[in-house]
Amino acid sequence: MIIIALGESSLDEHSAQAGTPIFQRIKDYLLGEIASGRWTEGDLVPSEQALVRQFGVSRMTVNRAVRELTAEQVLTRRQGSGTYVAPRKYQATLVEIRSIADEVRARGHRHGSRLRLLEEALAPEALALQFALSPGAPLFHSVIVHFENDVPIQLEDRWVNPACAPDYLQQDFGSITPNEHLMAVAPLQGATYSIEALGAPRDVADMLGLDARAACLVLNRTTSSQGRVASVVRMWHPGHLIQLTGSVG
Repeated sequence: MIIIALGESSLDEHSAQAGTPIFQRIKDYLLGEIASGRWTEGDLVPSEQALVRQFGVSRMTVNRAVRELTAEQVLTRRQGSGTYVAPRKYQATLVEIRSIADEVRARGHRHGSRLRLLEEALAPEALALQFALSPGAPLFHSVIVHFENDVPIQLEDRWVNPACAPDYLQQDFGSITPNEHLMAVAPLQGATYSIEALGAPRDVADMLGLDARAACLVLNRTTSSQGRVASVVRMWHPGHLIQLTGSVG
């Protein structure tokens, strides 16, 4: 969709309504068009020259407004093509252990999931060490892709201690998330996590609809319950869509 700016508005570059700088008023106009839904992700916004004509200001003033919105990842520039509404950043909590379904619904969006694997498997040595179990001990393993409004935003690759969640393999993970089930049967005692930036391997890229080696943010998290390691999970997020958030205190 190509956006054509409608109407004309002239601003005195040396004045500002209610003390608001002119460049900020242009930013507010652009943000307002996006917030209203008139402009959506991937739409081509008016050129700087068109905005100069629309608002009757200098190119430098318009450039500052567009440049700042680009730095804030609201807009994105494509060389030789123009400026577009940037893909939104889907948020995932970092410190707080929260179901991704709750995160998506809290934004007023629709959560969906696709189960790719659900099995019992024998723990390889490195994974057994994380669970403080003997190599070859049985573990439950699930791989699920989570969607926000039909956009894949997370690949959840989770290993679970059967002693903490003996009915894990019997769950309907189309109607409940692994996090929700584990919180119910294995109350959280503690958690550790790490974050790394990685290129998506082919299988991960295919499940997230990405190009192979596309940049991803990967959250590795280990949770414990009742004195045992309950779950070890690796969550892959498309780097261009995700924003990890958290707070303490």
